[in-house]
Amino acid sequence: MPATGDMPPEEFRRYGHEVIDWIADYFEQVGSYPVLPRVSPGDVAGQLPELAPEEPAEMSEILADFRDVLVPGVTHWNHPAFFGYFAISGSGPGVLGETLAAALNVNAMLWRTSPSATELEERALSWLRQLMGLPADFHGHIQDTASTSTMVALAGARERAGLGVREDGLTGRALPRLRVYCSEEAHSVVEKSCVTLGLGLSAVRRVATDEAFRLAVPALRAAIEADVAAGDLPIAVVATVGTTSTTAVDPVPEIADICHQHGLWLHVDAAYGGAAAILPEMRHILRGCELADSLTVNPHKWLFVPVDCSALYLRDPNVVRRAFAYTLDILKTSEGEAATNLMEYGPALGRRFRALKLWMVLRYFGRSGIADRIREHIRLAALFASWVDVDPEWERMAPTEFSTVCFRYHPPGASDAELDRVNQGILDALNESGETLLSQARLRGRLSLRLAIGNIRTAEEHLRAAWELLMETAMMNDG
Repeated sequence: MPATGDMPPEEFRRYGHEVIDWIADYFEQVGSYPVLPRVSPGDVAGQLPELAPEEPAEMSEILADFRDVLVPGVTHWNHPAFFGYFAISGSGPGVLGETLAAALNVNAMLWRTSPSATELEERALSWLRQLMGLPADFHGHIQDTASTSTMVALAGARERAGLGVREDGLTGRALPRLRVYCSEEAHSVVEKSCVTLGLGLSAVRRVATDEAFRLAVPALRAAIEADVAAGDLPIAVVATVGTTSTTAVDPVPEIADICHQHGLWLHVDAAYGGAAAILPEMRHILRGCELADSLTVNPHKWLFVPVDCSALYLRDPNVVRRAFAYTLDILKTSEGEAATNLMEYGPALGRRFRALKLWMVLRYFGRSGIADRIREHIRLAALFASWVDVDPEWERMAPTEFSTVCFRYHPPGASDAELDRVNQGILDALNESGETLLSQARLRGRLSLRLAIGNIRTAEEHLRAAWELLMETAMMNDG
């Protein structure tokens, strides 16, 4: 008889305990790993058989390969000295929530396919909305990433423009070129969304920024007026609260006024910075966002929820529903308008139970615990910025709005070209050391080192160690 059925419960229990023990040890010892793995392209795959497995393998053998083959090739985003990109961390309660969601394995496409998954998502997003001080009429649901959230928001803008794209598409008929505006510091998700929606890269108009890297309102107004005069059709503006490179905050109230004047959809990308509004002293960063049509914040960035989890808030969810709702007979149910079917608010039919990990993180830490951790990250960034500011051989390249510092090594007398070369060498050597990891940004054409604090395990000692390593590496690379 061929073997059928799942792993026996006792075997699952035994190895489940082993996996949880490994995770607990990993969280405790993650700082001992090299942040960036010391592998070359193909090293990991070279240790894995090319042919698919024919016969069953023991779980002990599988877990041994996980530890010995895969873990050495992992970039450790959970490392307390991971300061690259936007530092993230999967917290204990979030990982437990992800584990339970995997065990339940529900598909939250319809209310009926898992009432708890649907209603918990709505309630957890309501809690997060309250914590951030957003209006009560903002309806929240979860997408996988900010890329999808932005695309869904711009699909709403396209739908509201009244072009009949849902029914007739964009091709084969005479339509004006649609326009979407964002700052030159906005994330590339704007372009990716426009490509996905059929608007094309040419739809995106990147607007100049001011001295603080914020979208320049006069330049936005001029761009819209020029496009209208040319026969184009502006449909949306994407403002950012916490831009990718410098974490600048665009002037949302003024942008909202322009959107109101021209009937444009206003989407706010607060994927990183929005979480800081949980702090009463930082609530001002969302000033004007109550006027937006949509806003996204990523709990998997600075709220200690494992990837992926992007919260999208909509002022009028019915606009997005009109853009995406399409139900086969097999999926029609008797609940009608009394129930929310989350599959109608985005491109995905299947939807994971992402709300469970968010709910567990919000409950475990509470508002005060989350605020304390974000406040500490902001303090650490200000501390690091102060070290840069007082050292005559280093300079800050942008204001420090949140927990990200843009800076560079700048010995006297060096040209920008020389500084680019030296700082690139510092960055490469630093990251190759395995002791810490930073990213880079190009600001006004100049290379900047970029240190982002957001890991729940990062403490001042890790920051001091990174600063000392930076100064040592700079001395070795200078000249």
